[in-house]
Amino acid sequence: MPSSLKKQRGLTFLSIAFILALIGFFTLLILKIAPIYINHSRVVNALKAVENTTDIVTKTKSDIKGSLEKRFDMNYVEHVTNDNIKIVAQPGYVRVDIDYERVEPIMGNLSVLVEFHEGFEAGNK
Repeated sequence: MPSSLKKQRGLTFLSIAFILALIGFFTLLILKIAPIYINHSRVVNALKAVENTTDIVTKTKSDIKGSLEKRFDMNYVEHVTNDNIKIVAQPGYVRVDIDYERVEPIMGNLSVLVEFHEGFEAGNK
C-alpha cells in the first residue's frame, strides 16, 4: 500500500447538514413549546394566589371564578376557558380544578399536544 494515501478526517458535508438539521429542528421545537409552559406557569401562579387567599373557604363559586379570571387577565393567561375550570364550593370546603390542553402545530402535519391538570383543595369536606 502506498504511504501517500491519507485517512479521511472530519465530517462529510452530509453529516454536517444532518447535524445542522437536527439542531434546527430542536430549536424550532423549543421555540414552539416554551411559550406553552410559560403560559402554564402563569396559570399555576394565579391558582396559588387564589389558594392563598385568607378566606377562600367562605367564598362562592362566582367569587372564586371572578378572582381567577382577574388574575388570568393581569398575567395575560391564554387558552384557559371557563369550561376548563371546575369549582366545588360548599360551606367550609373549596376544590378548584383546571384541566386544559394545548395543541401547537410544529410544521406540516406535525403537532405537539400538551395536557395540564392543576388544582387545589381547601377546608374540610
